[in-house]
Amino acid sequence: MKCFNSLVWTRAALLAVPLLAAQAMVTQLQTGLGVAALGTALAQEESKPERETRRTPALRNKVYEKLAEAQAAAEEKDLNKAASILDDMIDSGGKNALNSYELANVYNLYAFIHYSREDYGKALKAYENVVAQPDIPLAMEINTKYTIAQLYFVQEDWQKGIDALLEWFAVTENPNANAYVLLAQGYYQTKDYDKALLNVEKAINMYKAADKLPKEQWYNLARFLYFEKNDVNKTVDVLEELLKYYPKKQYWVQLSHMYGEQKKESQQLAAMETAYVQDMLDKGSEQVTMAYLYLNGEVPFKAAKVMDQGLKNKSIEPTSKNYEIAASAWRQAQEVDKAIPAMEEAAARSDDGELYARLGNIYLDGDQFDKAITAINKGLARGGVKRPDSARLVLGMAYFNEKQYDKARQAFKAAGRDKRSAKYASQWIQYMDSELERQRSLQEG
Repeated sequence: MKCFNSLVWTRAALLAVPLLAAQAMVTQLQTGLGVAALGTALAQEESKPERETRRTPALRNKVYEKLAEAQAAAEEKDLNKAASILDDMIDSGGKNALNSYELANVYNLYAFIHYSREDYGKALKAYENVVAQPDIPLAMEINTKYTIAQLYFVQEDWQKGIDALLEWFAVTENPNANAYVLLAQGYYQTKDYDKALLNVEKAINMYKAADKLPKEQWYNLARFLYFEKNDVNKTVDVLEELLKYYPKKQYWVQLSHMYGEQKKESQQLAAMETAYVQDMLDKGSEQVTMAYLYLNGEVPFKAAKVMDQGLKNKSIEPTSKNYEIAASAWRQAQEVDKAIPAMEEAAARSDDGELYARLGNIYLDGDQFDKAITAINKGLARGGVKRPDSARLVLGMAYFNEKQYDKARQAFKAAGRDKRSAKYASQWIQYMDSELERQRSLQEG
């Protein structure tokens, strides 16, 4: 009994990648830039040996003092003062008064000021001026190139961000996992999913090799990319890993539907049930899906309990369809007394007569023959009954049990006009005739 299209639901759920490159880059830049632009530049020069020989010009004391003054103003959030000091340094004697390393530090601090004002375009231009200077320390050039790539991502200029990042990869010795994720995000935004997947998997594997836990967003990006490639098995593998370290409702629900894509019905049910028993399924649509899975797994009593609880606490919308599901579950569970009120609600909310005909059938099961007659007649009068012939067979049975034999005969004859019910209608008429003959014989005897 396949009652829902898991692929449609899963695509809607899996397409939402909870990872936005621009927002992530803003956070990383805020963490990475700091305010100590000058100190950082000097630390970079001392901490990492260069791979090529560069004769970096000296940072003269009077220039250093001015830079330190501007930096102090920036630390105090007096950005106008900091910018004014830098302007004076440029204006007094022009750019030629500063050597390349001094000028690189001026542009580096300008960039920080522009970034603090959220003027990313000017910040980007200032950082490009930093790397345009000859003979700056290699570490300063490498780190600035990485920042340039980040700023392109912040401005959602994905291709330029990718290109800048590839330049950075070409000159750095040991790129970290975050850099591969950043590149993956760029490829994701340009819809080059193969390269995006290659890079995010590289980052995940780097963390695993170092016995570190890969970030949730990395797994999510990999999960999305595998799904886009229609690689269901790999999508499932990533979701299973996500659940090991980040057990959340959305991953249990997604995994359940992906197991459905693999035709693993028992695992599909188990995954969804795991979320349900932990009270994670707070949406009515999720609870209805849970009920369907129980029905598919031939556990109708649990399906009925899910629907009953959801309808009572109003987490499941009280529609005709949802009451119909509850009634069907109770009936399959042989709980006729509970199926009746649920189907009564379903029929009352319906626009046609189909559910009244089905309600009559349940009344018949519960030996409530008067109510069965009323419900089926109401359904036939309304119209929209899918199998009027079957409804009239049930109506005939109800009339027969109420000893209204003439009406029973009329109902059976009407049902017999449809070839699908002709045989059963004829058998019921024969049975009724033999029963009437038996009753006459008893009376005469």
